[in-house]
Amino acid sequence: MKTDEAGIVISGRSWSASDFVRADGTPGPWTSKALEADPLSFEAELGRFLTEFFSPGAAVTVHTSGSTGAPKAFAAEKSRMRASARATIAFLGLKPGCTNLLAMPLRFIAGKMVVVRSVECGLNLIPVEPCANPFLEHREAVDLCALTPMQAATVLANPATSRFLLESRAVILGGGPVDEELTAKLQSAQGAVYASYGMTETLSHVALRRLNGPTADAGFRALPGVTISLSALNTLQIEAPAVAAQTLITHDRARFNPDGTFSLIGRLDNVINTGAVKIQIEEVEAKLKPFISGRFAVSARKSRLFGEEVVLVLEGAPALLSALDFSRMRQALGRFERPHWVICTSELPLTGSGKPDRPAIRKAAETLFAEPWTALEAGAASNIIGSRWDSFSTGQSLAKPAERQAAS
Repeated sequence: MKTDEAGIVISGRSWSASDFVRADGTPGPWTSKALEADPLSFEAELGRFLTEFFSPGAAVTVHTSGSTGAPKAFAAEKSRMRASARATIAFLGLKPGCTNLLAMPLRFIAGKMVVVRSVECGLNLIPVEPCANPFLEHREAVDLCALTPMQAATVLANPATSRFLLESRAVILGGGPVDEELTAKLQSAQGAVYASYGMTETLSHVALRRLNGPTADAGFRALPGVTISLSALNTLQIEAPAVAAQTLITHDRARFNPDGTFSLIGRLDNVINTGAVKIQIEEVEAKLKPFISGRFAVSARKSRLFGEEVVLVLEGAPALLSALDFSRMRQALGRFERPHWVICTSELPLTGSGKPDRPAIRKAAETLFAEPWTALEAGAASNIIGSRWDSFSTGQSLAKPAERQAAS
């Protein structure tokens, strides 16, 4: 298929736009067949999106991930989605016919843009229903593979599938931070592996960070045509006229490195002000990651003495606390980063895109009673149990009022 034709290649077969949308705007035969077979299937979801994308309208509706609040509807212009797709494919040097794995949900912009890259650039779309390890179904390497860090870690942990990822030509990781352990495992990848930075409003990524090989980057590099700078609050400002009509001022705190790349510090709204000392949640989580194998998050609760107290929220039964090395965790954290409380929950609240649901986690932390190991009975917090952090580490308070007041 020529790249200027309206259509898409799916699993090696070419389809025209009319296969997805008829002249009257109703679903075409491809979409209709998928809907009749199972309207809840991933194939039907793909058909619905392609019907919308190939329809005459100028925009499609997408939703934000909800990582900082309720997901919001956003009208994405098709022409700008196509421009974003062209920029990515040109940067990666891919050609029509290259295989393009679709293993991300189509509810959000990341999955939709995987499809648009195939539409716009003639890539062969390989749809696999989103799961932790898509290479269990598609058992061969691909030219382009977009995954979350969790998916990549799961693929690499399985000896039967790891080589398919490591032999892929280009891998883009998005939807969350890539930790040092995963980065180390990706060093044996034969192709280029990138961490991505972007959001719904930028129609997927506007900056990439090479993670492996001799040209690995210290931070993220803006794609051609994109200018990124810092605001007065040290948050990122994005000028990307091809994909966004206006300059975007984000809530992402960052710093620029000597080589011109930038590194993310954390969200402006993820700062805890404890005793007049500002703590970045993401930085504390990164320090704790080597010691905690399961899901966890750092949050806060109001405090009369300090304004806010740091809270560590762990997913799992309270019995897991006995396996954690609180002494080493304490040493890894700065004095003001150390949590006042540890709470366990049977299921860590997550957004629809799999990110920590910060508002829900904060709400749970706020309801924590001041008595150690009190099982909360009210509402959604009924599965949460809490205890003082210092009862696990030194047996002494980690937040002495005199020290905090002196530091402030």
